[in-house]
Amino acid sequence: MDFRISFDIKAFSERIQHRQKILLTGSCFTEHIAKYLTDNKFTVLGNPNGILFNPVSITHSLLSYIQPKQYTQKDIFYFNESWHSWDHHSRFSAIEATDSLSSINASQTAAHHFLKAADWLIITLGSAFVYEWVEESSPLFSVGQRSTNVVANCHKVPQDKFRKKLLTPEEVLAQLDELIYRLSIFNPHLKIIFTISPVRHLRDGLIENNKSKAVLIQSVHTITDKFDKLFYFPAYELLIDDLRDYRFYAEDMVHPNYMATDYVWEKFTAACIDPSAYSIMKEMQMINMATRHRPFNPTSTAHRQFLQQNAEKVRRMKEQYPYIDFTNELDYFGKGKT
Repeated sequence: MDFRISFDIKAFSERIQHRQKILLTGSCFTEHIAKYLTDNKFTVLGNPNGILFNPVSITHSLLSYIQPKQYTQKDIFYFNESWHSWDHHSRFSAIEATDSLSSINASQTAAHHFLKAADWLIITLGSAFVYEWVEESSPLFSVGQRSTNVVANCHKVPQDKFRKKLLTPEEVLAQLDELIYRLSIFNPHLKIIFTISPVRHLRDGLIENNKSKAVLIQSVHTITDKFDKLFYFPAYELLIDDLRDYRFYAEDMVHPNYMATDYVWEKFTAACIDPSAYSIMKEMQMINMATRHRPFNPTSTAHRQFLQQNAEKVRRMKEQYPYIDFTNELDYFGKGKT
């Protein structure tokens, strides 16, 4: 008997090529796809605000790149001996306000220029639940000059300072409609891939998590059916309906493990990446394996020859594909020079 229900994913009418730029934003599942793309030498910018989950915060961040918004001290707040941004992941938090603002604004500027030239935008929605700042809850934390009270990250601020809310499909569509319109003006040739994160938000509860995912799925299919140059990749369905087994999850039973993400990447490659890229990806698989090799004796003649052979292989790839940056690989294998 066949104990799996697999399904075919129709190849996109337009697919990702190595000469193109890809911006990714959204949940932690985005980080996995960004790493696979980066390892295969695609030009990638991943999560300029850090990990984001809800459609409001993702839309807010992308619109801020279009402006581009530059943050000031009124846009951040001090809590637990560090400065934080309601719009950013904690990796932008810092002990000094100037350090936090410096990293935030550098990321904003980089995202603005990258998005303007990007060919693809991959958005992974994680949850339709949002946390709204309750303005009357405390004078200690400012929300600054914001167009929304929805926060992207609570930064361990007490939960009674927020109101938890499940967005309706209409509210999600309103956000995505505005986003698509603004992006079409800012970068008319941009193509967008939507995915729904397969990560379960157990903190919300299993029933509530399914309600949340249902809102996202309905909204994304409505928007992709409405506009050209929008695509849907079924990462959620691959985990929930195809693999459908806890052996494909990490120990927390929430996040996909390596086998699962590798399987999703194979499906993503077949549906979303142009076949012209496959030969480069196959060569990069061997190069990446070589960089992970740990020699028993790093000073041996055999290891120097190993480095020299791979350096020569990378140099040939650089000549063949001058539009791809092989600087890191050449630096690594350059250790084999005599």
